[in-house]
Amino acid sequence: MQRRDRRTQALIAALALIAVAVTAYALIDRNDQRDPAARQAEVAARSRQVMPFDLERTTHRFAKSATGGVQTVTSDDPADTEQVTLIRGHLTAETARFRSGDYGDPASIHGGEMPGLRELGQGHDRIDIRYTELPAGAQVTYSTTDASLVEALHSWFDAQVTDHGRHAEHG
Repeated sequence: MQRRDRRTQALIAALALIAVAVTAYALIDRNDQRDPAARQAEVAARSRQVMPFDLERTTHRFAKSATGGVQTVTSDDPADTEQVTLIRGHLTAETARFRSGDYGDPASIHGGEMPGLRELGQGHDRIDIRYTELPAGAQVTYSTTDASLVEALHSWFDAQVTDHGRHAEHG
């Protein structure tokens, strides 16, 4: 009888611990959702470690299309050749990484659970990714005939705009 009571008590204690952990996780997740400014500040800080250009002097645009979309990064001052050069170098390197399925940079900025990220990495061989220079920066065009990857790209674009706040916009 005593043995059964101990098992019951241990089971109740384990269930209580699980309930506390689930509640704490839910509260942490809700806090991240409730305070977008704090999330955007974190993303901006991590972005500075990955992106060589100055977020305060550049703009990201994410324009969705029926087959994917276009990511554009431009210098706010087209005559700022330093920013233009840094943008082009970064997007050239990112294009090569993305083509091979390496989305490590966005994951390090936004987190590994960023919407669309896993699908893009797994389906990279079904996405045509092209780099193009622009007068004030560069753009990367993503195109696929796979509807699930179009959806992943659109989710990824939305998350970029939300996470980058004033540094990004829908194009």
